[in-house]
Amino acid sequence: MVAVAEKKYRLVKTNLNSQIYGVLKEMIADQRFSPGTYINVEGLTHELGVSRTPIWEAIRRLEQEGIVVHTPHKGVRVREFTREMAVELYLVREALEVMAARLAAERVSDEALVRLEQCLERQAKVIEKGDAVGYSKTDYQFHKLIYQASGNQLLSEMLDSLRYKALPLAFGLNPFFSEFLGFHREILTGLRRRDPDRTEKAVRRHFQRMHKIIADYPWEEQEPQGARASQAP
Repeated sequence: MVAVAEKKYRLVKTNLNSQIYGVLKEMIADQRFSPGTYINVEGLTHELGVSRTPIWEAIRRLEQEGIVVHTPHKGVRVREFTREMAVELYLVREALEVMAARLAAERVSDEALVRLEQCLERQAKVIEKGDAVGYSKTDYQFHKLIYQASGNQLLSEMLDSLRYKALPLAFGLNPFFSEFLGFHREILTGLRRRDPDRTEKAVRRHFQRMHKIIADYPWEEQEPQGARASQAP
């Protein structure tokens, strides 16, 4: 896996609370904090150049969404998953992803198909480099394009929320990236043919593989909650 250059997270002094919320989600998506890691709030105030108040407001939003856990007198950590939580999340996500994919197969534009193809080209390149963060971003972009192509705003918002809840599960999936790319290409083929049934089958194959990965994952070998220190400066 190649090293990722240090990234600077920047804020514009308008709508500060929403921006900090977005930056914290971006940090989690960038695998800045691994599951169970305590977030150094004081370090974030220095890094982002803001007071604790807007950071804590953003953390409360993330806690409401189930992305982080706040334990009084201990701190805030990225949520860790149990097998049961992962199974439940992916069962719900599969049902909604199938709905979005079928709608997209009926409504997708030629322009959206081009963007999907370009996204998978970028995905192949980051997989070749062993770039886990790059893969995570192209994976999000690919699925987001499908949500948008579905033409259903509520469905898109629900799936966006579920994908962020699933971010901690992205750790350790590197060995499966090439396999996932193959599933994505099958989905794109179904979309190109405007074939809802074929697209649904490709999506379900993708999720069947993910269900198997979840079932085989050594959950009992995870470190106890709170065992890891913060990665924040």
